[in-house]
Amino acid sequence: MSDILDLAPLETRAADLVDAARRAGADSADAIAVRGVSRGAEVRNGKLEEMEHAEGDDLGLRVFVGRRSAIVSTSETEPADYAALAERAVAMARVAPEDAHARIAEAGETGIASGDLDLLDPVRPQLDQLIETAREAEEACLAVSGVSKSGGASASSGLTGIVLVSSNGFCGGYMRSRHGVSASAIAGSGTGMQRDYDFTSALHRSDLCGAAEVGRTAGERAVARLDPRKIATQSGAVVFDPRVSGGLIGHLSSAVNGAAVARKTSMLRERMGQQLFGKGVTITDDPLRVRGLSSRPFDGDGLAARPLALVEDGVLKSWIMDLATAHELGLASTAHASRGVGSAPSPSSSNLTLLAGSETPEALIASVKSGIYVTELIGHGANTVTGDYSRGAAGFLIENGKLGAPVAEITIAGNLIDMFARLVPANDLVFRYATNAPTVLVEDMTIAGR
Repeated sequence: MSDILDLAPLETRAADLVDAARRAGADSADAIAVRGVSRGAEVRNGKLEEMEHAEGDDLGLRVFVGRRSAIVSTSETEPADYAALAERAVAMARVAPEDAHARIAEAGETGIASGDLDLLDPVRPQLDQLIETAREAEEACLAVSGVSKSGGASASSGLTGIVLVSSNGFCGGYMRSRHGVSASAIAGSGTGMQRDYDFTSALHRSDLCGAAEVGRTAGERAVARLDPRKIATQSGAVVFDPRVSGGLIGHLSSAVNGAAVARKTSMLRERMGQQLFGKGVTITDDPLRVRGLSSRPFDGDGLAARPLALVEDGVLKSWIMDLATAHELGLASTAHASRGVGSAPSPSSSNLTLLAGSETPEALIASVKSGIYVTELIGHGANTVTGDYSRGAAGFLIENGKLGAPVAEITIAGNLIDMFARLVPANDLVFRYATNAPTVLVEDMTIAGR
């Protein structure tokens, strides 16, 4: 895995592609080069079920001829192939429709954020270490009383190198490592079986939760779900566990995406500067978080990454934009372009966070006379055009301020705009995912049961 530690070959390939595009007649061009290496192991019932080692290179070229553009990609890395690839891209661009908004950044707009984001872990475990880690997680899972069988456990490690080169003179690159451990447990028997899981993911292996902790948590969660009740349809409060509360902030991210706003397909397109959440609620997107899962020194347009306040004291403050959507909206890019080798830049969040509130999770639960504590959400029933929200869910009853029996086969429903206005965050924020939120309380939702 040491080959990837040198970005120079990627820089050369991307620069050669841009040069080939200019020779083929492109007015401007940029190229992205990506090299990835990954390893993984999965065990089930004490036996090694799968091992994986993968590595590969991918190249993407975007060319502009006037206001027309085209994108091509390849996994071929031989320079002799670049001229034909560039000629094909330019030929495609010449017959493409004009786009009044897409463009290559001007030289004065580009940049790379200063400071060390600490994205690269020097520790790169071998396959035998990953196998042992997965086994440790599964053994801890099976040791939990009530767990009947393992759903499997896995451990993985990978490195990715990314380089962007543009005809405007920009050249930037960075490397990111990634480690993960997961476990799945099955409790009970027959038709009464329940399944649950846990996982941990981090750029640095030392930041992972312990494998035994992951396995034990998966087992305890599965056992806690045994013998769930079915409840009558009612209105009540819903408390979202941190592993699902981030989904609410993800829906906000979709609604404030500049592309959705420009297309007029966002429920929030007329709400900039309005009070969307309660006082004290702050939501940020920070691509410069040290060791953040989605941190980056520059975006897909080659603009220096910078933190963004989406919501301040409950007020909506910004859209998430790349160069093209910002131009269409008559605004400046927030440096949130994301892209793959075969796709154009598009707006995307990075490390999205609902900041912690002042109340403990216990205090939020204690304030609920009747409701549900949700630990799992099912389906994709959130419409960010209308705000309609309806998701299958499982979790636990809340009765007179205390957690009660497990519940399943329920649906929680409401409208996202109303839910945002009533949302109350707890103080237990932990950075475990790319989108992070603490425990969240939302009053007055429909809870549909039998």
